[in-house]
Amino acid sequence: MSTDKPLPRWFTDTKDGHSQWYVDRFKALAAEGADLLGEARFIDAMAARGSRILDAGCGAGRMAGALHAAGHTVYGLDVDPVLIGAAAADHPGPRYAVVDLSELTLADVGGEPVDLVVTAGNVMVFVAPGTEQQVLRNLCAVTRPGGRVVIGFRRDEAYPFETYDADLAEIAADGVAHVEQRFATWHLDAFTDAADFAVTVLRVGPR
Repeated sequence: MSTDKPLPRWFTDTKDGHSQWYVDRFKALAAEGADLLGEARFIDAMAARGSRILDAGCGAGRMAGALHAAGHTVYGLDVDPVLIGAAAADHPGPRYAVVDLSELTLADVGGEPVDLVVTAGNVMVFVAPGTEQQVLRNLCAVTRPGGRVVIGFRRDEAYPFETYDADLAEIAADGVAHVEQRFATWHLDAFTDAADFAVTVLRVGPR
């Protein structure tokens, strides 16, 4: 990770031990029988069989593992080595690596564009302050023309929806990608101004 950029909020805005707590929390939820694969079903439904998919900010690998099991070629990238270690141990199959999304390149996804990118788990509110638009552009840059980038995160003052939409408007004006759909949940509930979560589907390339 470059030393001339601010650290991601994942490291600066969380307590010591947060990464292991995160891993343990989702293991406990899985053991309790909680449904943890709503995002993976959403993405699998959008992807052709055998697609190349990037799980950007993959955390402990639950979605990357599910998409791999569904027959896709999956790259799981995260800035946190603790989470990547847990992902590789608990959900083998995808190609995992420690990567800061503000520095994402094609080399991180095998040297050629993927068909679809998903960024779930509130990743966008945990990237380094001021890098959000660059992260969005990088996600689009590693996706083939006509492919999709799907981003889900909560309403949060770290990255307000108003700022997010302004960044998306700039990206659209540059012909990088445009908003195709937006939902309030991974179960396709309609998005409204009162929604506290947004799942935004971008289509890569000009409208």
